[in-house]
Amino acid sequence: MSRQTTAKQSYVPPLLDLFRQYGYDGVSLSKISEATGLGRASLYHHFPGGKDDMVATVLTALNQWLQDTALDALAAEGDALVRLTRMGDRIGDAYSHGEKPCILAALALGSAKETFQPQVKELLQQWIAAIAAVLIKDGMDEELAWARGEAAIIAIQGSLILARALDDPAIFERTMKDLPEQLCR
Repeated sequence: MSRQTTAKQSYVPPLLDLFRQYGYDGVSLSKISEATGLGRASLYHHFPGGKDDMVATVLTALNQWLQDTALDALAAEGDALVRLTRMGDRIGDAYSHGEKPCILAALALGSAKETFQPQVKELLQQWIAAIAAVLIKDGMDEELAWARGEAAIIAIQGSLILARALDDPAIFERTMKDLPEQLCR
């Protein structure tokens, strides 16, 4: 990995936090400069494509994170309940147990939707497929397993939105605690 790529990756956490909190349209260059410590010229040096390049970099890192945490947890050893619980624990940590909003939801709205919808769609489809694969391996009918994979993402995303809207992260925590058993029934 080049020094330029390594430096660019170091800005992913603050960019992720900005875009997940304010969405694509709500993030200004001044907010980005403040969060990263970079001036306008340096921002364009690292991200020649501007905000689109920044979001693409965040989505690439998010895809890698999804592979390394949630999907690896689902692919590990153990029965479906163990693997889904492990995934839920990791997702809970990633969203600070309901305190942080989801970047995928933020990018599915506003002007970012058209540009980033293919990447968001692919990430969500991978996640649904991985959940379905766990349930199928555990003996569930394929059609039902896919429906439950979709239901899992709906529950996770919906509980994040509700927890944030009601300022009650316990909603997300309860959902993540109950979800593995609900999916395995």
